[in-house]
Amino acid sequence: MKQALLVVDVQPSFAPPPFLIAGINRLLPTMASVATVERHDESRTPFRAQLNWSPAADDISLVATDRVFIKHGYAPTPETIAYLASLAVERVLVCGIQADTCVLAAGFALFDAGLYPTIIADLVVGSSLDRSGALGVQLWRHHFGAVVERHEMLLST
Repeated sequence: MKQALLVVDVQPSFAPPPFLIAGINRLLPTMASVATVERHDESRTPFRAQLNWSPAADDISLVATDRVFIKHGYAPTPETIAYLASLAVERVLVCGIQADTCVLAAGFALFDAGLYPTIIADLVVGSSLDRSGALGVQLWRHHFGAVVERHEMLLST
């Protein structure tokens, strides 16, 4: 099965745990990969005004994917989705930070583009509401159905 990996916001502002970076790095050599990095620009997304918090304006991806796309806000950019579509994959595997917000927003964008989003349950963490990521995985399963429970399953196929 031809697939690509979308890594959502694994960047310093969100303090990713070491297991997340290590697991993603294990998958990177096995398929095409894209990362999003959320950067702050108050004129585009009012994080400070509404949430009294924001990611850094100069954050970088902490994993070395084939491509990196900068975004401002929760969802991936149309350019990110277009690039993934250009790869002509059968599904897009999704992992990263904030399973119940940014990762879920990526799922909706991929779904709407017909790109068959599949979350990797052991390679997501949640927001401060649920750092385990379990809520995000439950929401993903409800909306999209496709869940890979453990990333090792992808290494053996």
